[in-house]
Parts: sequence; structure tokens; C-alpha cells
Amino acid sequence: MTSGQRIRVKGQGSPSASGGPAGDVYLIVNVLPDSRFERDGANLKTTIDVPLLDAVLGGEAHVPTPTGRVALTIPAETQNGRVFRLRGQGMPKVKTKGERGDLLATVRVVLPQHLSDQERALFLQLRDAHGER
Repeated sequence: MTSGQRIRVKGQGSPSASGGPAGDVYLIVNVLPDSRFERDGANLKTTIDVPLLDAVLGGEAHVPTPTGRVALTIPAETQNGRVFRLRGQGMPKVKTKGERGDLLATVRVVLPQHLSDQERALFLQLRDAHGER
């Protein structure tokens, strides 16, 4: 559903003044925004923060959905900007009862801040082992 969409509920209005059958009721939809999602039809888009070590080594992230949160397995070596499709976790489809759109979750790799001396030394070791400078 989108804002401004009109829905007809047949036969649920008031009867006519001359005693005729009940008329129809028309509802106008107003969809409120949700700061967690961007809408693309029945599909939703969101961004999930993944710590650097989980992106490199693999891990799990929790993704918000319209009905709660779901766990998403993050494979090792996941790149920043990778998009995961969570099928059926988007908005309900209007003309197809029971079906939902998808949720597209984009990974944003979060780099560590305020490294300890030991952490900094480990990252320097990793850089040297990887041959980068």
C-alpha cells in the first residue's frame, strides 16, 4: 500500500435515504514513515552495522523487520556494501493475500575505534603479514 491509495469496502456504507442497499465505504491510506526502512514498492531497504571482525571472520547480525528482528548469518570476508535479500520480510502485497515483499539489508562495516596498544600491535602484524604498506 502507498499513501493516497484508495480502498473500496463494498456494501459497508450507509443505506440510501430512500431505503436502498448500503453503499460503499472508501478508505484513503496514509503510510507513516519508519526511520529504519526505505520503501521500494512492497520491498524494504535497510542498513545493518557489522563489526569489522564479524565481516572478516563471519558472524551474525540482527536485522530489524516490520514484525520484529531476525538473525542473519554473515559469511566470512563479507564486503562493505554487500546486500542480503531476506525473502518475505518486506511489506504485505496488496493484491496477493499472504505474500510479502523482500527486505534488502545492506552491510555497513564498522571499524573499531579507540584501539588498545595490543589491538594496534595485532593490526600492524596483520598488515605486515598481508604485505600492505
